[in-house]
Amino acid sequence: MKNIIILLFYAFLCIGIIIACGKKNDPSATNITLTGDPAIDDLTRKIAANPNDPTLYAARAGLFYEKDGFDEAIEDLKKALALDSTNLTYLNVLADVYLDYYQSRLAIETLEKALALNPNSTSTLLKMSEFQLILKKHEDAMRTIDRVLRLDPQNADAYVLFGMNFKETGDTIRAINSFQRAVELDPDQIDAWINLGQLHAALGNRIATRFFDNALLIAPNNVEALHAKADYLQDQNDLPGAIALYRQIVGIDPQYEEAYYNAGLLYLDLDSLQQAYRQFDLAIKVEPTFVQAYYFRAVASEMAGNLSRAKVDYEQTLRLAPDYDKAREALARLQDVQ
Repeated sequence: MKNIIILLFYAFLCIGIIIACGKKNDPSATNITLTGDPAIDDLTRKIAANPNDPTLYAARAGLFYEKDGFDEAIEDLKKALALDSTNLTYLNVLADVYLDYYQSRLAIETLEKALALNPNSTSTLLKMSEFQLILKKHEDAMRTIDRVLRLDPQNADAYVLFGMNFKETGDTIRAINSFQRAVELDPDQIDAWINLGQLHAALGNRIATRFFDNALLIAPNNVEALHAKADYLQDQNDLPGAIALYRQIVGIDPQYEEAYYNAGLLYLDLDSLQQAYRQFDLAIKVEPTFVQAYYFRAVASEMAGNLSRAKVDYEQTLRLAPDYDKAREALARLQDVQ
C-alpha cells in the first residue's frame, strides 16, 4: 500500500511539472497585462514568448508612442536598448518620445549618447539641430548644422534648418538664401517653398504666390501649404479665395480646427453671420476647449441679434479663460442691454 502511495505521489509530481512547463512555454498562460488594443496585445504575447528580442519591444514602443503612451514607450525602448545598446534607431526614437513628453534635457542627452556611438551620423545630427531649434538654442543648432555640411555639403535638409534658424532670429536675407539653396539641391523640399513664400510675402513681394504654388505642385493635398497660401490670400484681401482653400483643407483633414476657425473669421468680415457661426461651431466640435472659437461664435450670435445665445458662449469663454477681457466686456455689455 505504501509503495502505491509513493508511486501515485511521483506520478502527480511529474504531471505537475509537465503542466508547469507547458504554462511557461505558452504565452497565453504567462502573467501578462493586455490593453485591449489588438496590435499592442499581439506584440505583448510575442514578447512573453521571446523576451530577449529587442525588435519586439521597439515595435511595441512605436505603437504606444502613436497613441501618446509616453511612459510605456519609454519603458519599452529602454528594454530594447538594454538588449541592443548600440542601436541608433532606438536612441533616436527614444529622443523623439522624450521631446514630445516635454523632457527636453533627456531628449538631448539621448541624442548625445547616439552621437557618441556614431559622431558622423548625419540623421542624428539633423535631429539634434532640429531639437536645438525647437528649444531656441540657435547658436548650438547652427554649429550642429555646420557639422552636417562638413560631412555632406549637398544636404538640403541642413539648409532648410539653417533657413529656419535665420528666420527665427530675424535674418531674413540669409533665411531666403538658405531656403533657396535647399530647393536648388532638392526641388521637393516643401517646407523650404512654404517659407520662401512667407518671407517674400512679409517683404511685400508679389512673387510670394509662386512659391506657395510650387509647394502645392509637389503635394496638392499638403494642408500646411494650403494653410500658408490661404493666409497669404487673406492678407491680399482675397477672402473668397482663402475660404475656398480652408474648405479644401477640411475636406482633406476634417479634424483641422484652425481651418474652420479661420474661415469663420473671414465670414465675419464678409458679414456672413450664419456661415461664421457654423464654422466656429465646427471648430468647437473638433476642439471643445477652443477658447477663441467660443468667443467669436458669441460675436457672431451677438451681431445676428441672438443675445441669449451670445451670452452663453461669452460665459463659456470665461469659464475656459477667466482672464479673457474682451469676453468679460462683452458680457457686461449684454447685461446692460438686457
